[in-house]
Amino acid sequence: MYDQNPSRKAVIVGVATTDFASIYRDRDPFRTEYALGIEALSLALDDAGLTTADIDGVLTCRIPSYETFGTMAGIKHPNVVNAYEGSGRMAGVAVQQAVALIEAGLATTIALVYGNNGRAVGMTYGGDSGGSSAYNAATNNALYDLAYGMTSPGAYVSMMYQRYTHDYSVPDGALAPLALNNRENARRNPVAVMQKPLTEQEYLESRFIAEPLRLYDYCMINDGGVAMIVTTEERARDLKKPAVSIVATAASSDLGPYYTKEDFFKEPSVRVARALREKSGLGPQDIDAVQIYDNFTPVILFSLEHFGFADEGDGWQFIRDGRIALDGELPVNTSGGHTSEGYMQGWGLQVEAVRQLRGEGGERQVSDCDTAQYICVSPIVTSHILQRA
Repeated sequence: MYDQNPSRKAVIVGVATTDFASIYRDRDPFRTEYALGIEALSLALDDAGLTTADIDGVLTCRIPSYETFGTMAGIKHPNVVNAYEGSGRMAGVAVQQAVALIEAGLATTIALVYGNNGRAVGMTYGGDSGGSSAYNAATNNALYDLAYGMTSPGAYVSMMYQRYTHDYSVPDGALAPLALNNRENARRNPVAVMQKPLTEQEYLESRFIAEPLRLYDYCMINDGGVAMIVTTEERARDLKKPAVSIVATAASSDLGPYYTKEDFFKEPSVRVARALREKSGLGPQDIDAVQIYDNFTPVILFSLEHFGFADEGDGWQFIRDGRIALDGELPVNTSGGHTSEGYMQGWGLQVEAVRQLRGEGGERQVSDCDTAQYICVSPIVTSHILQRA
């Protein structure tokens, strides 16, 4: 368990996202990660009732230079500063690092800032034409897989899901409830990019990107900024909004030369789930809403099964019949997820967890939401259990 001393216990006191929908409609090739991050930070500080003068720690993600960002933001002398690569697994890692820094006494108020101008600059997240990007198969560990068509994370997830469908006799179209649930939630979210209704027929008739994954099984590419402010529980008492406690957080990894894992990331996920139960005393039955990293829809199935919400091989049946809807047994990705709200690589999902616990979900608010969980199943598996302080 974490040290319960309120002078060191870490809580989230400010969150913000930019308006993904309006930015998507206004495609600006000169939009920068810095500008998006600065906008999100300003909104998050206002949300918390703080100013840049209160910030003594800065953690950035996908923003090229923390020094340039600090200069632009007017944060001159933070006690701690670090930057994280622009991959989705880092969203949870950054929050965990902020918690550790706060509880170690190395900082008192940390700004976590993410900026993504992927759509503005034509990011492809794979293929052989993405320049020097870490997502370009021609310039990373996937180089030798190009000949076999493995040019992106989607191709790898498609291969894993193909194995899953074989092992558990899953019919074609079983992922449709995930894509439809994300879209239905996004329609209640004013900043979500994709708000047009989506039917099962439209899902089934959409083209395959990497069979058996269809168009709506893929996250989108869009621009946006996200920010969170983490401070001590003691300091949070005097701030603007209710604090959200990070009751427990854990991580484990499965590192290798390619993204595909024969067990669908089961081993590290089970390790993380066990650690969370030991730290918090809470399990799947205690979670009111779960925000699951969904770069591709099958990852939601893997997450539900490995973290104990559904039996192994039964996730595709668990998600049917409205069970994961806002008024269902386990609301999932209440803001629309990466396939409909916007692909902020896990950052927006963490903000949504905070908003649900504060009761700020608006039309998508989960009734009596007291405990929420964030899950990212990837080569670095992370998860947090959050509660209103």
